[in-house]
Amino acid sequence: MQKIEIKAEQFFELLKLKDTSMWEIFSQMIDGNEKEIIFLDNEDKILFNYVLPSEKEKLEEDRKEFSKQFSDKLINFN
Repeated sequence: MQKIEIKAEQFFELLKLKDTSMWEIFSQMIDGNEKEIIFLDNEDKILFNYVLPSEKEKLEEDRKEFSKQFSDKLINFN
């Protein structure tokens, strides 16, 4: 499995500047092979990782699950 390291702060800043979502970028990266995307902080410490699926259908399932979990956490946060 290919590993891709991404500086999280720079990545999310670029998404904001380009007015696009990470899911759109992830969709463009799908090529039939799984990839482990590793998000790093500015000191190269791992913040979190995500296994990019080999199919766009699975990516859509992941996006929906992420959205649900994120919404649930926001509700519990308030």
